[in-house]
Amino acid sequence: MKIIDFRFRPNTPEIINGIKNSAMFKAACKAIGFDSRKAQPLPDIVADLDRLGVELGVITGRDCETTYGFPANNKSVLEFCRAYPQKFIGFWGIDPHKKMAAVREIEHVVKDYGMKGIAIDPYLARMPASEARFYPLYSKCCELGVPAFITMAPPPQVPGAILEYADPRDVDKVARDFPELTLIMSHGGYPFVNEAIYTCLRNANVYMDISEYERAPMVDVYVRAMNDLISDKVLFASAHPFVELADALDAYAGFELSVDVRNKVMYENARRVLRLA
Repeated sequence: MKIIDFRFRPNTPEIINGIKNSAMFKAACKAIGFDSRKAQPLPDIVADLDRLGVELGVITGRDCETTYGFPANNKSVLEFCRAYPQKFIGFWGIDPHKKMAAVREIEHVVKDYGMKGIAIDPYLARMPASEARFYPLYSKCCELGVPAFITMAPPPQVPGAILEYADPRDVDKVARDFPELTLIMSHGGYPFVNEAIYTCLRNANVYMDISEYERAPMVDVYVRAMNDLISDKVLFASAHPFVELADALDAYAGFELSVDVRNKVMYENARRVLRLA
């Protein structure tokens, strides 16, 4: 079966060390045992993707410089995509606190760098996804015809990260205000499982992945929804290297999904969102 991983960050030495030492995730890395993650050269990472049957990896950038004083990692996203354009697709991290500079940045990276969307982190921006400062970014995405990837579900021990800012009900508001905009909720909006499912169900333009929560309590609710309600709205994503890609694939192998639903979740839905189908 073909696979598209909708949240994959290559575990190069620079990326692993950057995550470990970041102002946002340093404590979280210790809490989840991330310090034991092994780094690899990029060619070896790509070889592993081929071996595991992953056709494409979507790399999402992050920019929360205003709130955490940590440099954006977008340069690495561009480098990976340029090194392996047939293997990686980039979503540029955007800091809403940069105001019109952020709006102009979206146009630049989409038109000049070939980025396929933007990535935002409401809980790291310290405001909900429906806050007014995000709206110019959504408008620009509509104008350019690219999706917005919204990181939900703060990891443990992130300073200043409020769980309320990862509530899918805020994405529901955005979906109603921007029906032309494709929105992807990452991490399944956990722990707001039912709210996330219903936000996908009632908005044609909302998708989600359940990365990092494939083995969490209530995962059975996600799986039942994939089979019965939102088979067209879920995208496989590993959240590598926070979760090893092989481990995420193993978790999905244990899900009781029909052959048709599995193909949609692992591949076809992503192709549609990325406009490859």
